[in-house]
Amino acid sequence: MQAATSHLMRAYARQPVSFVRGSGARLWDEQGMEYLDAIAGVAVTSLGHAHPEIAAVIAEQAGMLLHTSNVFRIDWQERLGERLCALTGMQKAFFCNSGAEANETALKLARLHGHRKQVAEPKILVMENGFHGRTIATLSATGNPAKQIGFEPLLPGFLRVPYNDIDAVRQAAEQSPDIVAVLIEPVQGEGGIRIAGADYLRELRALCDRHGWLLMLDEIQAGMGRTGAWFGHQHADIEPDVMTLAKALGNGFPIGACLARGAAADLFSPGQHGSTFGGNPLACRVACTVLDIMARDGMPQRAAVLGARLLTGLQKALGKHPNVLAIRGQGLMAGIEMDSSCKELVGRALEEERLLVTVTRDTTIRLLPPLICDEAQIDDIVARVARLLSSIPALSRVSPAEPDAAMQAECVR
Repeated sequence: MQAATSHLMRAYARQPVSFVRGSGARLWDEQGMEYLDAIAGVAVTSLGHAHPEIAAVIAEQAGMLLHTSNVFRIDWQERLGERLCALTGMQKAFFCNSGAEANETALKLARLHGHRKQVAEPKILVMENGFHGRTIATLSATGNPAKQIGFEPLLPGFLRVPYNDIDAVRQAAEQSPDIVAVLIEPVQGEGGIRIAGADYLRELRALCDRHGWLLMLDEIQAGMGRTGAWFGHQHADIEPDVMTLAKALGNGFPIGACLARGAAADLFSPGQHGSTFGGNPLACRVACTVLDIMARDGMPQRAAVLGARLLTGLQKALGKHPNVLAIRGQGLMAGIEMDSSCKELVGRALEEERLLVTVTRDTTIRLLPPLICDEAQIDDIVARVARLLSSIPALSRVSPAEPDAAMQAECVR
């Protein structure tokens, strides 16, 4: 909990724990108490805490050069762009500092694409329950009214349809000739670990080709090996026109990227977009190191194997739990949907089980363990979650009269 005397804005509902040290999937607080991390900084520290190779690179580069600005060529940025394009099949990269900035870049590309097609008021198709960031533009694209209240008026130019519903996309295409792009997460992380079907993504790719839309994939949470492939869309064997990355790309050091191919790759001209800190030597060298380690140690494949173990364990331990509605996941990205509000489980998991979890959409326990976990740690996560939910009847039920409940119902209708 944030202290009453804190000078920080009350933007977060913080837990009363402060961590001072980490190693791999473990963390220690100020009292020396050890915790098991099952969220990896919300899909960020996929290679674990205090990775020795990343720490060494940060120290070395910090002693050489941190920042020059994008007025000049940055060799590490060029190297990272080449590496990411080779890995993804994309052609050009723009570097920034966060996922929201990466998605802002994608949205600007979509607007430029629309104007190139002589569409005066271009529209972008987005999904219910989607989450793309907290800037005004990315918040407008986000499909969660609970996060938008108080920030109206939102930006126009977004059409929202149900996730995983190709007929809804076809209907939108018939009704709105001004659509120029689709922005979608292959797995909705904040939306409760909901996975887009492979056939759905393939049909979506075909519709974008047919109508001349950009297919823009938000891989900020699902990318970088987390789903058991380098990127979530690869399970459907498709290629996007635009893809955004962040989170695990820097393993805790801030960096975001927007990648593009085809017509989308050459939309920007000098002066149309930029970032003061984006793509600085330190961030890009760290990201190159992350790619090296993930490729060398087969992290996507590891996530697939450990993810299967995690889901099997959760289903065996909780499949018959009376309050568990669904267990969903892909790779090391898992959600346990409950029949009631379970936000208090975040604090209880810390206190009772020394386990880090998050709750999203009010009723879904989200697990995002580091990809470097071993089998024993995955089994330990399952055991701790099962013990935590053994007292689930004590949880509060969501009442339709509560504002949060009404907003949730509106989002998932």
